[in-house]
Amino acid sequence: MPHESNNNSPFRGAGSRSLGIAVFLACFLLGAVFIFSGFVKAIDPLGSTYKFDDYFNAFGGIFSILTPFSFPLAILLSTLELTIGLALVLRLQLRYATLGAFLFMLVMTPLTFYIAVKNPVSDCGCFGDALIISNWATFFKNLFFIALAFFLLILYPRINPFFACRKQFVLLAVVVAMGLGLSAYCYQHLPLIDFLPYKVGVNIPEAMVVPDTAATDEYLTTFIYEKNGVQKEFTLENYPKGDSAWKFVDQKTILLKEGYKAPIHDFSIVDSAFEDITERVLYNPGYTYLLIMYDLDKASEKGAARAENLYKKARQVGADFIALTASSDRQVEAFRQKTGVTYPFCKTDPTTLKTIIRANPGVVLVKNGTIMGKWNWRDFE
Repeated sequence: MPHESNNNSPFRGAGSRSLGIAVFLACFLLGAVFIFSGFVKAIDPLGSTYKFDDYFNAFGGIFSILTPFSFPLAILLSTLELTIGLALVLRLQLRYATLGAFLFMLVMTPLTFYIAVKNPVSDCGCFGDALIISNWATFFKNLFFIALAFFLLILYPRINPFFACRKQFVLLAVVVAMGLGLSAYCYQHLPLIDFLPYKVGVNIPEAMVVPDTAATDEYLTTFIYEKNGVQKEFTLENYPKGDSAWKFVDQKTILLKEGYKAPIHDFSIVDSAFEDITERVLYNPGYTYLLIMYDLDKASEKGAARAENLYKKARQVGADFIALTASSDRQVEAFRQKTGVTYPFCKTDPTTLKTIIRANPGVVLVKNGTIMGKWNWRDFE
């Protein structure tokens, strides 16, 4: 008698047991990657927004006008990935799940190939800040997963579902709501899991140390000289030193291999008098509140007002309080006039500020260079 499969079996109808196992593993593996990718984006919607901004600005042209849509696109992307991933693992509406996975990879694979070749951004952001891989590694990863998606797209009619059709639609709606809710919560507060270098418990000075034995960047420098109308490239070892017949034209330097980079390598604070006060802040034995507002034009005025109350309380207990921004002096003065805040402003690189905390404004509490706590402005009370 022919073997009859049941709902506990991943595969329906005639076929080898090994093929059934392959389908089950493909569903689980592809779904797990989508879930992981969607989850790390969902808990850090601002991080994904910054990455979309990087892409649009790097591509330039018409793409640069799309930056206002970066935030909704970040929410859409994380929810889509989570939904596809959970649908594959739970076998919900596999016709649409496998088609969605294949179309998603069909778009992302050539895109990541272009990014690997042109290198407009150093990190594609596929897994947020949780896992950073090279652009070429991302492309080769996508080649593997688009093959898995195509494999499942062909065989999905033979995969047994876990749930009845009506329940599948209900569960899909729950998955979508869960993805949107997760992003909304982490946007209103802070990421549930902090993958950034400036997480609570990190000592900033220690994280900035580069070991003496660490590898350094390796560069190839070439010199272009011209003689009798013919140009030729030379290296440091063979360039025509002392030969006046060769005329220098240009010099090119290419990074061959990136050396060790400290987890925190770009932290500095400059006060209104253009004095570097980084060490004074980091080695303060008392408490220092750092109010992070990377862009005052985008900062919440309600959050700025709450920070003013926090500033007054900090002064009462003898704690230091500094607002860090990348905005210009003109913007700072305009912000003061508009909001009435009185706390001091200092300058820090905008990328650093975005990396310190996913809030605008947000507060970081530091003591002796160690991060003691981080809060979104909604949680200042």
